[in-house]
Amino acid sequence: MLNLETYISERVTQIDSALDRFLPMGERLPASLHQAMRYSVFAGGKRIRPLLMIAACEAVGGSIKSVLPAACAMEMIHTYSLIHDDLPAMDDDDYRRGRLTNHKVFGEATAILAGDALLTQAFILLAGADPDSGSSAADKLRVLQIIATAAGSLGMVGGQVVDMESETKSVELPIIEYIHTHKTGALILAALQTGAILGNADNQAFAALTRYGECAGLAFQIADDILDIVGDQSLLGKDVGSDVHRGKATYPALIGLAESRRRAEELRDMAIDALAPLGSEAEPLRALVSFIVDRSR
Repeated sequence: MLNLETYISERVTQIDSALDRFLPMGERLPASLHQAMRYSVFAGGKRIRPLLMIAACEAVGGSIKSVLPAACAMEMIHTYSLIHDDLPAMDDDDYRRGRLTNHKVFGEATAILAGDALLTQAFILLAGADPDSGSSAADKLRVLQIIATAAGSLGMVGGQVVDMESETKSVELPIIEYIHTHKTGALILAALQTGAILGNADNQAFAALTRYGECAGLAFQIADDILDIVGDQSLLGKDVGSDVHRGKATYPALIGLAESRRRAEELRDMAIDALAPLGSEAEPLRALVSFIVDRSR
């Protein structure tokens, strides 16, 4: 029987070790920039996206070695988005994961450039030649296209813009779903699809992991919406109630807490059902989506 805590601990150790190797050391010029990059990458994130990517790869018979660089690239992209999201021009947050945000430590200009550098470093990593990966050039190109699309105007960045434009406005559920599936869900879906490709999934397995990713990505953000209202600030490491304060478009704001919980649980069950063709090898993915919905931070 899977012990999820042990599984996460072992994989996060591998992810963090690889991130340490793949990022420029803090002493390398320009030192302030590299220190800022590492400050946010190693600020204590849950590593959900790389965990999902690795679990997807393993679920179709792939190895962690074949997917680890892409998993680290995904975490770099996610971290860059958080650095920029915290800036005064956007959410203007002072704390992230219980620590001062990047711009509070290194200044706004360096924080912007640290985010830019992490995004660029991610694609250096994704495009890198690794003869031992077992992945074809065509697969690597497909991964690059999937992740770039998920990170850009048709994915995360587009979702962020609609999120900002919707603040303090009365919006309908389709707009909230657009924000959630793009700002948050796009990278989660891309992580699952990347894991499938690098694990050499067949068409049926790829479709199953795509459906899982769609459901898990939306469930993740609904759970975040709920935590912003009922979460423990000491566990979250950031202010509770910030979404309400800013007038953010969220599920609880439109349909209430109880219905939001029901929707998140429904999406969790749909994600688990999608994995039926994959058998016991997908058990970590089943456990991870439950963790996503039931987490306290």
